[in-house]
Amino acid sequence: MSDLYQAKVLDYQLANGITVKLLPMPGFHQTYAMINVNVGSVDTRFQPANHGLITVPAGTAHYLEHKLFEKKDYDAFELFGRLGADSNAFTDLCETSYLFSTTGRLRECLETLLNFVQQPYFTQKKVDKERGIIGEEIKMYDDQPGMRLYDAMVASLYPHTPLAEDIAGSLTSIQQIQPQDLQTLYDNFYQPANMTLLVVGGFDPQTVLEWVQENQEGKQFSSHYQRPTSMIINSAGQVVSNWQKKMAVQRPRVMIGLRGKHNWPATDRLKYQLAGELFFSLLFDESSDNFLRLYNAGIIDDSFGYELEVANQFDYACLGTVTDVPDRFISEIHQILRDSKRQLSAAAGQFNTVKHSLLGRLIGMMDSPEAVADRFAETANGDWLITDEVTTLRSLTIDDLQLIINSLIEPEQWTTCQILPSN
Repeated sequence: MSDLYQAKVLDYQLANGITVKLLPMPGFHQTYAMINVNVGSVDTRFQPANHGLITVPAGTAHYLEHKLFEKKDYDAFELFGRLGADSNAFTDLCETSYLFSTTGRLRECLETLLNFVQQPYFTQKKVDKERGIIGEEIKMYDDQPGMRLYDAMVASLYPHTPLAEDIAGSLTSIQQIQPQDLQTLYDNFYQPANMTLLVVGGFDPQTVLEWVQENQEGKQFSSHYQRPTSMIINSAGQVVSNWQKKMAVQRPRVMIGLRGKHNWPATDRLKYQLAGELFFSLLFDESSDNFLRLYNAGIIDDSFGYELEVANQFDYACLGTVTDVPDRFISEIHQILRDSKRQLSAAAGQFNTVKHSLLGRLIGMMDSPEAVADRFAETANGDWLITDEVTTLRSLTIDDLQLIINSLIEPEQWTTCQILPSN
């Protein structure tokens, strides 16, 4: 068993509100550090306490992530490079993450990370310069059938909401983004109490904590911070049941989306997330009867996959494949899902095997600082670690999978999206 599973996660909240999670891994030379900010692409309409509704253009959170690296007299990417560290950042639906990995000069790297995230610098010239770069990124994704299909699936599940917008925005919306939009989003969400710093790998935790405390004590932030209320799905309309588009693909691509019914509080989301992973594994993973039957019949191929997304105001799942018989795929998946309660009962004998397989994968990740950090970045406001996942997963029973049936098995909340060959 991984040593990390036996290790104690050191969890602190500093005086300014920032959460610091330290996972020392003795014997490792590499260290990963990541700041997760509880804001993402869906946060385009929000209401601060004692304030009216604020709206920013679609893609503002992603644009902000790009521009935060560039300061008046330095670029954080270049500074990390001079320190011998690799750095990156990404924006998701609900989170923005900034990270680096290094084998040395950890204090300088940590201070660089904290300083560039917590000291914004936006000018009209720098913001205007970024439009072409992000515009090319949007065009690149527009040409990728898999991305187009996934985005269409989410938009069909949540029409007329920020979820229907691409994470990077559109060519039109990014033209509307101004320095004040970036500053507004920053001021409302980039506060220490809305951030979590994770450090994992080879380091002395007490020393690192002292470095972080010293860095934070030298800065001024808003007192009594309260995160604004994000208006994500308050205006959600009915699910769009069908969507199709023709593109230059050789074979049809199909994705079925399932919209959940619940707003999950943070304390329940991890249990629901893991129950969903077990639910879809039992019904559809490569060793399941359903997968083997559909694969042998030529209805699915190696491209088949599924995913569950769980956040504080929404949850959805999707299943997709490349197939020459899209109508048969849709019919078969719908039938399996409608029959899922009976199928789970029939597969009860495999539950422990599937559960132990997932446990093995999670415990295996604990031998990699990079895997621990990457998994943490996927938690969608949950702030849980792999150690939390292992503990929760051990307690789950097959009865807990009823959570998924109650939330997702509602055919009127399903959509079918297809990309078909243009010829």
